[in-house]
Amino acid sequence: MFQHLFATMNEMLDEILVHYPKAQGGAKQDLQQKLTLLKSMSDGIVEEWLRFEEKMGVLRESQPDHASVTVLPESQSEAFQRGQGYYKLCMYDLSAEAFEQVIRHYPDSLVGRIYLAMAYLQLNEFNDAYRHFQFIIPLTESKKLKAISYNALGCIQAQNQNIEKAQEYFQHAHQADPTFQEPLTNLKLCESTEYEGAYQYGSELTSFM
Repeated sequence: MFQHLFATMNEMLDEILVHYPKAQGGAKQDLQQKLTLLKSMSDGIVEEWLRFEEKMGVLRESQPDHASVTVLPESQSEAFQRGQGYYKLCMYDLSAEAFEQVIRHYPDSLVGRIYLAMAYLQLNEFNDAYRHFQFIIPLTESKKLKAISYNALGCIQAQNQNIEKAQEYFQHAHQADPTFQEPLTNLKLCESTEYEGAYQYGSELTSFM
């Protein structure tokens, strides 16, 4: 459902990016109207998502085992929820901006930092992503966070054609959490010439919290 909607929105935005710089008169006005429509749709989707997350939060609090669950203080912040919503909607630039705010207020938040790192990775901002993943690994006791981070580092190295280093990181990811399937898939891709650039990362992040 969301994939079709965002595919259409991205097609409209691509058209605007191509034609707007040279457009004049009525053509430029038409593109401005389309841009206004896209912004309105984007704002509406995010607003509805935040409303949905608020209701889900109420439901989680009402569950009997809620008292046994550790609730991270940063996850209750507006910036965190906004950033998580943007991430799930594949709006990675806005997600990165929100999680930068989270990290400024909660510099020790590893969950906030891994969302930020993954958003940068999705934006192909490899240097920023790499720095945050390297920060996370020695500090976290979570096998899942370590595995996600090592796997992402492997993908960055693979993109830079450092295949041996990529394989090393994928192996570390598998050792950290053998139930995590992406590193094994990526190790096979390192040995293949048929799926170049198709490395997998981030599939388990949205289900982490």
